[in-house]
Amino acid sequence: MSPSNNKSKSVSRKKDTFDAQAFLDSAGLSRKVRHFKKAEIVFSQGAAAESVMYIQEGGVKITAVSASGKEAIIAILGPGEFFGEGCLAGQPIRIGSATAIAATSVLVIERKEMSRVLHSEHAFSDRFISYILSRNIRIEEDLVDQLFNSSEKRLARTLLLLARYGKEDTPQKMVPKVSQEMLAEMIGTTRSRVNFFMNKFRKLGFIKYNGGLHINTSLLSVVLHD
Repeated sequence: MSPSNNKSKSVSRKKDTFDAQAFLDSAGLSRKVRHFKKAEIVFSQGAAAESVMYIQEGGVKITAVSASGKEAIIAILGPGEFFGEGCLAGQPIRIGSATAIAATSVLVIERKEMSRVLHSEHAFSDRFISYILSRNIRIEEDLVDQLFNSSEKRLARTLLLLARYGKEDTPQKMVPKVSQEMLAEMIGTTRSRVNFFMNKFRKLGFIKYNGGLHINTSLLSVVLHD
């Protein structure tokens, strides 16, 4: 193998293992950490979009309400994920609301400061762009899932995503505390259907309840089954 190939792989590994939290801690960013209780609002739909946020601990639910008053869950985010980045593209107001789903710590970075760091720190900028692209792919996959897959498959995929299946870091295995009502909203079905499938998954050994909801990677078979 040529030296250039070795160097290329070394650079790739560095990018893959880039620690966003360590960088945010050491970069001298003008930022503050805010702590939220479960069900506390982080920001509301229609509020001024003036900062980017990074979840250190806990989790956040992103929702949007239509003109007719119907609410939809857009995403459930966990530690190591950014949200509110629309302000970087000139979004003047929040197009959705963010609510803590557990005790949550959030790093709040002002828009101008985030823009400065993205321009001056290339390693961080690469990581951030990669994250945004990955999340856009996830949104596209969510749309395809919603349009073409059964509610059982949608639930299985949602549980795997909440358990961080396929992440480069160690999967959580245990899903954050998410109610069946919330799961039903996320996949577009009723709570009774979610309850039916959860009982089915438990009997088949795909999930178990032991101090929380634990996900077995064998649940992937439901997603892959035609």
